[in-house]
Amino acid sequence: MSVVSSVLVPYTSYLRVYEPLVAFAEPERSHWARYAQRAVLPTAQDELRRSLADLVPTPPVGVPVHESGDAFVVVVDGVVCVCPWRTRLRGWLALEELEGPGGQGGVFPANVLDALLPEVVRGQARADRERWQRRNPDARPWIRTTVWQVPVRWFVLFRDAEREYAAAGGEGGEPVLRYRTPMVEARRRLARGLRTLRGHVADGALTEGLVDVGRWLEEFHPRSLVELDYGGLVHALPAGHLAGDRSAADVAEGLAALGNGDSERAGEAYARLAERWRAVRDRQFAN
Repeated sequence: MSVVSSVLVPYTSYLRVYEPLVAFAEPERSHWARYAQRAVLPTAQDELRRSLADLVPTPPVGVPVHESGDAFVVVVDGVVCVCPWRTRLRGWLALEELEGPGGQGGVFPANVLDALLPEVVRGQARADRERWQRRNPDARPWIRTTVWQVPVRWFVLFRDAEREYAAAGGEGGEPVLRYRTPMVEARRRLARGLRTLRGHVADGALTEGLVDVGRWLEEFHPRSLVELDYGGLVHALPAGHLAGDRSAADVAEGLAALGNGDSERAGEAYARLAERWRAVRDRQFAN
C-alpha cells in the first residue's frame, strides 16, 4: 500500500472485510488468534505511518519488501474477526493502478510517475509480484481503497441505520464516519441492487462496479463483517458536511424508487448524491 500512501493519502476511503478465525487455515488461524489477544493493537493511523516511512529512503520503497503480519480486529457477537493488512499485495495493486493497463498511462503522466517512483523501482516491484503470484495465484486483498471519494457501488452494501458518525470520537480524537454490516446483508443488497439496475437501465459503470465488488465479496466467509470507512476523507471535509452526509440513504432511496418505476424520485436522490461528491472531488484540485 506504500504507493497509495505516498501519493494520495490522507484523503483515502476504505472498504474492508473482517473474517472470523475459522475462515483461516493453520498456521495462520493460530497466528491471528494470538494476535487478537494483544493488549495494544495497531490502528489505521499506524498503518499509514508505516507506509509513509517507506518514502524516506532514496530511491523510495514503492512496495514493501516483506508482507505485513498485522491486521485490524473486531469482535462480532463474541466472535473474533480479523482484516489482514496485506500491505505488500495492496502495494502491487496500487502500482498497477498508477501505471495503468500495460503501463500505458494511469493516474499520473509518465514523467510525473517517474519522478515519484523511478522506473527501476517499479520494474523491481513488478518482477517481485510475478514471482510471488506464481506461488499465490488465488491471493486477494481484504481491503480496497479509493481516493477523494466513496464509490457509489460501495454504498449499495449498507443502510443508513448502520451509519456510525462521531465528530471527535475516533483514533486520537479524530472524526469517524463508517458503516458496518454482516456479509449476508451486503451480498443480499448487492444482488437486489443489480437486479434493479439491470431491469431498468442499460449496463454501465455502476453495474460493472457492482459485479466486480460482488465477485470480491464471494471470496470471503459468509459470517464476515463488511466495513466502509471514510478514513482520511474526514480530514478534507467540514464537520457539517460529514454530519449531514447520508449517502447510503440516498443510494437506497434511489434504487428503491427505480425499482418502483419512479424515475423522478430516483433522479432527485441521484442528484443529491452527485452534488455532494462533486463538491468533495473539487477539493482535490483546490489550491
